[in-house]
Amino acid sequence: MRLSEFEYQLPVEAIAQEPVEPRDAARLLIDRGPDRAPENSRVDGLAAEVGPGDVVVVNTTRVRPARLAVRRATGGAGEVLLLSPLDGSTIRWEALVRPSAKLKPGDVLRPQTDERGLGGFHVRLEAYDGEGRWVVELGIDGAADGRTLDGRNLDDAADAALEEYGVMPLPPYLDDRPRDPERYQTVFADRPGSAAAPTAGLHLTREVLDAVVEAGAQVVSVDLEVGLGTFRPMTADRVEDHAMHGERYRIAPDAWAAIRAAHDPATPGSVLAVGTTTLRALESAARSGDLAATTKLFLHRGAEFLVVDRLMTNFHLPRSSLLVLIDAFIGPRWRQLYDRALAEGYRFLSFGDATLLDRRSQPLDPLEDPR
Repeated sequence: MRLSEFEYQLPVEAIAQEPVEPRDAARLLIDRGPDRAPENSRVDGLAAEVGPGDVVVVNTTRVRPARLAVRRATGGAGEVLLLSPLDGSTIRWEALVRPSAKLKPGDVLRPQTDERGLGGFHVRLEAYDGEGRWVVELGIDGAADGRTLDGRNLDDAADAALEEYGVMPLPPYLDDRPRDPERYQTVFADRPGSAAAPTAGLHLTREVLDAVVEAGAQVVSVDLEVGLGTFRPMTADRVEDHAMHGERYRIAPDAWAAIRAAHDPATPGSVLAVGTTTLRALESAARSGDLAATTKLFLHRGAEFLVVDRLMTNFHLPRSSLLVLIDAFIGPRWRQLYDRALAEGYRFLSFGDATLLDRRSQPLDPLEDPR
């Protein structure tokens, strides 16, 4: 497969710069399969698409204020985007750092402004992998023996520093107008861990989820920490040569049991994943047998889907791994859906509208217990 197969013309004016209000007023293009026309709806009507036996799965990760504006020792400006914590703490991180070409291990970067109450915060560069990623250490000047001068442990101090100095890592296609950072969080976000939002979930409200339950479906959650694996651009001309970056996920055993039950012939239902990150967590668990692990799963044309029957997701960038996943899920009809969405004024990307995709024209695969 060539990456050029996943090109389409996305007009700048189709990229949503602001989310709709209320959240659930976002439009929803419902895919009815290859032999039926799609239907226009709204997210607040999602409950009409589910019933007894169905399970709706959401990703409850919370976005960290993981983007830091910094200055180099020379006074030049830079930026650190924290991706994933290492060693189970918030001290050492895998990160993207700019400008990489002007930096070396051992360099110390400091916040561009130091006026908000936490003087002495710094980022030390440890190692560079040669492919854009750094290992960095967050530090507080004067700390010793795992404690700061005021007695706090370093993890707590690093978390506080991120809250003080970090900003929400919004996608680069959004302009710099002021935005409420909470609008880039889902209403059910709970544990900080991601460098980007699971954007399909931004449309959901408590009222929508309550209506889904009233319709007879279950709502369960997973946690996948959105990072470079989700938003890294594809550069290889051959799609199969794209390398995914690892992202951590967790699924509670009771949630997994509910998901498995949706494919029980005695109580038939479907699994509807809200977002590609949710889908990747579920499909990763089905393949590995692990309910908590790091996944590098890359789903492209010809992939077998073991868990997810339906997918609610936003409209994605051309030539992206997310669009490749959509092609794997429903085949080439994604292009007709995207053409229709553009023709009818649907809003694209993170703050845009959504589509509900259905692969159930294909036979369902049995779902086995994880090892």
